[in-house]
This record gives sequence, C-alpha cells and structure tokens, in this order.
Amino acid sequence: MFERSRKGEHALLIQPHAGGAPDEAELEEFAELARSAGASVATLLTARIDKPNPATLIGSGKLEEVKAACEASGADLVLVNHHLSPGQERNLEKLLERRVVDRTGLILDIFAQRARSAEGKLQVELAQLKHMATRLVRGWTHLERQRGGSIGLRGPGETQLETDRRLLQKRVDQLQKRLDKVEVQRTQMRRARVRSEMPRVALVGYTNAGKSTLFNALSGADAYAADKLFATLDPTVRRIGLPSGPVVLADTVGFVRDLPHELVAAFRATLTEAREADLLLHVIDAADPLREERMGQVEAVLGEIGAGDIPQLLVFNKIDRIEGAVARHDRADAGTGPDAPDALSGPGRERVWISARDGLGLDLLRNALSARLAQRRIVADIDLPSAAGRLRARLHQLDAVRGESQDESGWRLSIDLSEADAARLAAQPDGAALRPLLPELAADPTL
Repeated sequence: MFERSRKGEHALLIQPHAGGAPDEAELEEFAELARSAGASVATLLTARIDKPNPATLIGSGKLEEVKAACEASGADLVLVNHHLSPGQERNLEKLLERRVVDRTGLILDIFAQRARSAEGKLQVELAQLKHMATRLVRGWTHLERQRGGSIGLRGPGETQLETDRRLLQKRVDQLQKRLDKVEVQRTQMRRARVRSEMPRVALVGYTNAGKSTLFNALSGADAYAADKLFATLDPTVRRIGLPSGPVVLADTVGFVRDLPHELVAAFRATLTEAREADLLLHVIDAADPLREERMGQVEAVLGEIGAGDIPQLLVFNKIDRIEGAVARHDRADAGTGPDAPDALSGPGRERVWISARDGLGLDLLRNALSARLAQRRIVADIDLPSAAGRLRARLHQLDAVRGESQDESGWRLSIDLSEADAARLAAQPDGAALRPLLPELAADPTL
C-alpha cells in the first residue's frame, strides 16, 4: 500500500477542462495559487474531461501521461485544479505514487500559512478538519492493520479508523466552541461600534487587488500586505477620520473563483464585517485585463454571503501600472469612458481611480466616501404608537434619538440614523413608522 509522502514542493499541475481550449486566466491563477502555497511549478498539463472518471477523474491515457511527466520533471506533488472525491484522491495517489492535492486542499494550505491571529488559526484548523473528515480512508500504512479472517492476522479492524474519526470530531467540537466564544466577543464589539453611531465601511475585492495596501493608506495601520494571493485573512478594523466625520473601516479576506464552501463557512467573522457594513469599497486591480470577470466573481460571492444589496463604491486601484492613467472620480451619472466600457463599471456605478501604493487619488476617495455616507443618513421626526416600545428601544440602542416627547397615544421622536440601519429596522414587523422614510420599502406591498 502506498505510503503518503510528507514531502512535496515540486509540483505538477493538472488543469481539467470540458471541451474547447482551456481558460488561460484560470491556468495562470492556478499556477499562482501553487506558488503562493510555496510550491515550485515543474510543469502544467491540461486534461479534457467530457465525462469524469469516477475512480480517478481523468482517463487512463492521461493518467499515464501524468505519471511519465512526473518522472521526467522530478515532481513529487500533483495539484489538481478541481474538486476530488476522497476515493479519487486516494486512487490517484496510489497510481501516481505521489501526494495529490485538489483545489480545496491547496487553498486550505495557503490559508493555514497566512493565518496570524488566534481566531484566524482556529478558523483555518476547523476548515481543514472538516475537509479531512471526508478523507479518513484506507490510503495510509498506519491503517494496514484493518484486515482479518486468519488466526494471527486479525487486527483492530475498523478501530483505528473509528478512533481517528472520534478524535477528529472531538477536536472539531472544541474548535467550534472556542470560535463561538470569539464570535460572541466580536459581536459585542460590533454592537459597541453600532451604538457609537459611526458608519461602517468594508473593503472587499478579488484577492491581490490591493485591499490591505489601501487599508493601510487610509488608516495609517500596518496590516500585512504583499503581492500574492490571500495575503490577508484576519478581519482588521480601524477607526479613520473623513471630512464627514469618523467611520469604522474593515479589511476582509480576498475572494477568488470557486472559493471552497468550507472556507466561506469558517470565515464567517470576516465575512460578517462585509455583510453588516453600510457601504462596501469594492477594490479592483485596474491593470488586470480580466478585471470585469473578477468583479463578476466578487459580486457572486457577495450575493452568496448575503451582502449583494449593500451599496458599493468601486475603487480601481493600481493605476500606477497603467501608462498615462491619472487619479479621477467618475460619478454615478458619468458616461462610459474607455477605461470602463461595460455594465459592471459603466454608467450608474460611482468609480474612483487611485494608486494606494503611491498615494494617488486618496483625497478623491476620501471625499467620495464622505459624500456617499452623508447621503445615506436619515434625519426626521416620527410618531410611534404605544405598542412600538420595542422599536423605540432599538432606536435608543443605536443612539439614533436626538429628541423625544410623550403623550397618551405614544412617542414623538427626532431621529438621526444611517439608511442601512433604518432599512433593517423598517423590515421588522414593528417597523411601520420608518417605512415612509424609505421609498423602496414604502412601495413594497408585502410589508
């Protein structure tokens, strides 16, 4: 039985594709993922798959080609840019006699290297263990005792496997409890920020778009930033000053195509910063020829985590890499220019073009951010009936009440709160008094 090697940094990459020519951008991103994990790329093979082989994903002919390429290049690791079932991974390792890692395992490995905070390490370990739980199969020699039938050869049977599963589940439960405790603490901190009345802004974008560099430039912080995929994993929050007043700015993990669901679930604390923000700064690598595709993939992930409806300000970063580009602010009603020709970045989407590294356009961004946040506040007087005590309490909790009087019919409140908070309260069963202040909700017959 094949002994799974602990070595493996000289990698052969396999890019499966279904018909037609393989996607060059996907190939380059996969190679960059491998390099980000610390592997050197020996060679890259494409594999057309019209009907996946249930045992090995790729066909027998391609399998022989992969084995020969491994021998020729000296590769001791095989990376597959596709999800592999536990059986497929085991069979490939046995036939190729090398360690095999699929896309999910590769991204988990990168996350394990990048996590710095205690919370981030817990989240990565939890995701790894959940992924590993599906791979406790008889592919390693420490389980060779799983045999029986003859005298003297009867081993513990499934005991070793069952023990591994039990220990793994115990560790998963421990990690989940610790993360739940951290989440409670983070929620309390988030509530304190809400009560402070400061608007919440989150940086989102495709990995390596320059979010952490921009975060440092705006906040004066020293968050880790590097020109590689997934440089930042841990949610970092800072208070920054703007012309309109202080705001809370959060840096988040970068997105990537086909982000494993284990990671989306594990990094809920980071993603919550985006989901509960009043405004998203969608950071885009302006010099990336595939920036429109990247933007679409970020939009898809935002929709998946429930943040698709949060207002966005598009920030095109890295203009220092575009010859002749200058910092500028394109307002939402501006026409389409040569740098933004499509629906994602065209008319109706406010855009700021900057270089966070060189500090170009940061004042334009601060002014645009201030204007957007100032526009999204609601200052009004509302009448609450006596039965709306819960809504009144929530408004006080948000520190949104500037004046209050009471009579026999209820309360009259002078309020000042963000449009996002008003929308959340108005969507509740007792939020009728706020709905006339929000045209999109006032016109909704289901509320």
